[in-house]
Amino acid sequence: MELDNDFFKWWQNYYFIEDMKKNNRVLLGMSGGTDSSVAALLLQEAGYEVTGITFRFYELDNSTEYLDDARTLANHLGIEHLVYDARDLFQTAIIDYFVSEYLHARTPVPCILCNNYLKWPLLKQVADERNIYYLSTGHYVNKRQIDGFYHITCGEDKDKDQSFFLWGLPQEILQRMLLPMGNKTKVEVRQMAAERGFYKVARKKDSVGVCFCPMDYRSFLKKIVNGNERIVQHSATSDLSVPEKQPLERINLLSQLSVPLCRESFLTDNSRAASLALPKGTSHKRLPMITPGYFYDEDGRIVGRHEGFPFYTIGQRHGLGLQHLNRAVFVKEILPEENKVVIAPLTSLKKHEILLKDWNVTNPFLLFGHDDIIVKIRYRKQANRCTVILTPDRLLHVKLYEPLTSVAVGQAAAFYKDDVVLGGGVIVDSW
Repeated sequence: MELDNDFFKWWQNYYFIEDMKKNNRVLLGMSGGTDSSVAALLLQEAGYEVTGITFRFYELDNSTEYLDDARTLANHLGIEHLVYDARDLFQTAIIDYFVSEYLHARTPVPCILCNNYLKWPLLKQVADERNIYYLSTGHYVNKRQIDGFYHITCGEDKDKDQSFFLWGLPQEILQRMLLPMGNKTKVEVRQMAAERGFYKVARKKDSVGVCFCPMDYRSFLKKIVNGNERIVQHSATSDLSVPEKQPLERINLLSQLSVPLCRESFLTDNSRAASLALPKGTSHKRLPMITPGYFYDEDGRIVGRHEGFPFYTIGQRHGLGLQHLNRAVFVKEILPEENKVVIAPLTSLKKHEILLKDWNVTNPFLLFGHDDIIVKIRYRKQANRCTVILTPDRLLHVKLYEPLTSVAVGQAAAFYKDDVVLGGGVIVDSW
């Protein structure tokens, strides 16, 4: 694969970053759940000097039990425990983005954005401030060094594997990651906790779905809109970048990954990550009302009435209320300006090519131009063989060997070779 000089120069500067000297200290993100709690046990047993940190991102029903659980475990293990209040940043960068995407007929990826935009960069920032080399969480993933570059690889437990969510991390974070859950299964993790006497940890329920709306996003969206809570609305052409400020520390954000040649994003001068400004291209506005509209077929005929376009996603079949058609139909297209939702048979949703922005690639020589790459656009679904090329305007052009359905703008796509994550990006178009 040939790379132009500008791209290769950026790529070298972006990935080959001098970092602090190694030491035996590790900063562990502790959510109070089973996985990060057992990670603390294993890291300490392995001889690391563990410092735990709990990020206050979102507290469902104002519950802070997770803080007490993390603090209690840290005290029992005799490790230092920190609390970092990032709720304002989470509101702006994740929740407001989440709602805004649906209001613009796009499908958001909040967990991917959170991991790459907030959680791991914040871990690194706090670790740097405290001279802690290693970073760790309870993610079910592994890492591997290939040709001098670190890559996320799939976890041993295929049902819990979280590699799909971590394709946006740079080498400066990957090289410092410790991943004690990577070679464990969830069953083994619960057994480990119980064997060490941590019965509450062993019995904790798994988290399901998005943390701030674990069930159906539509009820959450209705609450936000009907309650007229604060929201940041992204313009139709906005990206998710943070405005340029005087550099304090380079922090890798998902939003900057596809535009590194044009600009870089930095933390604000004299402030921590929680004081980051609003994403570029956003403004405070009153939420628009979500109003009912009509379903249309591909020929432009009205076939039913819908509750409002934000409550539907590309590929959706259930919950349409179109049983009278007596055939299986799916959401093919959403037209927000006209409040129209177009439905069609599944065959009409097939896409053969995908265009990605906001991408990250760990090593372009392993990805571009190869014919044995697997692309996934869902956490556990729709893996497909593809070829990836870099376009002149710095987008990733994905050519599928077999068509995919339910491809939506705003979704993420992750690239794999066997169990190795090679990168990913955000879907901006498909055909």
